Amino acid sequence: MSNQKMRTESDLLGSVEMPADVLYGVQTLRGIQNFEISKFHLNEYPLFIKGLAMTKLGAAEANHQLGLLTDEQYNAIAQACREIMEGKHHDAFPVDMIQGGAGTTTNMNANEVIANRALEIMGHEHGEYQFCSPNDHVNCAQSTNDAYPTAIHLGMYATHLKLVEHFKQLIESFEKKAAEFADVLKMGRTQLEDAVPMTLGQTFHGFASILRDEIAHLDHAAEDFLTINMGATAIGTGICAEPGYAEKCTKAIAEITGWNIRLTDDLVGATSDTSCLVGYAAAMKRVAVKMNKICNDLRLLASGPRCGLGEFNLPARQPGSSIMPGKVNPVIPEVMNQIAYKVIGNELCVTMSGEAAQMELNAMEPVMAQCDFESAELLMNGFDTLRTLCIEGITANRERCADYVKNSIGVVTALNPIIGYKNSTKIAKEALETGRGVYELVLEHGVLTKEELDTILKPENMIRPVKLDIKPRK
Repeated sequence: MSNQKMRTESDLLGSVEMPADVLYGVQTLRGIQNFEISKFHLNEYPLFIKGLAMTKLGAAEANHQLGLLTDEQYNAIAQACREIMEGKHHDAFPVDMIQGGAGTTTNMNANEVIANRALEIMGHEHGEYQFCSPNDHVNCAQSTNDAYPTAIHLGMYATHLKLVEHFKQLIESFEKKAAEFADVLKMGRTQLEDAVPMTLGQTFHGFASILRDEIAHLDHAAEDFLTINMGATAIGTGICAEPGYAEKCTKAIAEITGWNIRLTDDLVGATSDTSCLVGYAAAMKRVAVKMNKICNDLRLLASGPRCGLGEFNLPARQPGSSIMPGKVNPVIPEVMNQIAYKVIGNELCVTMSGEAAQMELNAMEPVMAQCDFESAELLMNGFDTLRTLCIEGITANRERCADYVKNSIGVVTALNPIIGYKNSTKIAKEALETGRGVYELVLEHGVLTKEELDTILKPENMIRPVKLDIKPRK
């Protein structure tokens, strides 16, 4: 038989035996038993846990100022919260992120861990809640319906700040490649057909620029997380909270986080409104859509090595086949593609859940939080993987890019303003009929000299509108 020491805790459903040394309590245990749903557990989301601790610390400071907590209780709760904010005790948050009850299990998990750690600090045993209660003291003047969404807001804003830093590093890696490949002339393509010349540097600069545009959209969406509904309690009426609590709590949280936290203008409306999670999921989806396009382009432009486009080389990361010797696949862009699909799927889940709000609450907020936190984490991991294992190691196939330009019919478009439409059409038609390149045909017909043709096709003359003083011979 086990000699593990046990303690008894009770709630409205009855009493349960649980290990004496765990920091969580009976309601967390019931949540563990009821919600064996997914592999997504709260202790895998440290910034969400930090958000819970910051929320509870702000509430404790407000309640202490209002005389609802003794100095001893407040000091112990505050120390417990700060320890959790520092990354301690996160193993005591084992509940599933996807849960019924609109987040009550998560809120009580935080209340119980903070209360039991506070009891340790005060010199009491776990479960001696007469000295510091999860409900009466840690959850004082709160409901899950204001504390839980506030914690999500704080955790998601912290996640946003982290996401943007990873995103900027990826963008910078594209910009470095743009500078490295600025002199590599290649063919541009529209609808998978030859278009007009450009540089490989412009391709990578285009990748960087469309991603950089998304930072502003992410920042704008994240601003909504800085508005909280603390003091709403159950439905926004503020029942069980004292006058001035909401303002004091909001001010305390602003000081704790160092962010421009503000109290919502309408607590009733805000308590059922989860549009900030919908908005941020949409902002991440925009990023995912662009990442998917970029990774598709990387795979196409690097395809080969002999029978594809092969304009540049992706770093070889692992053998690509169990049957085809020598095959190397673009595994890093491929995994980023899959991350993009997952983020897009999560956005749909968040949208449907946001639409599911009823009356004064949205009970589907747990899955919304899980999706947003997961999408952000997937994107950060994807950004870092793509940057370090792919983008930074890309090398250009300069000769192949040059050959494509010389042999392309599309290059005639660049010559059209100089040699005229008639000559351009004649050259293009002959190129199509014979399979020969425009470059050699222009020289063969004596329309331009090699020096003139090379001047027209210089990268610096291909990447922007220019006026060249060159006239055709015929």
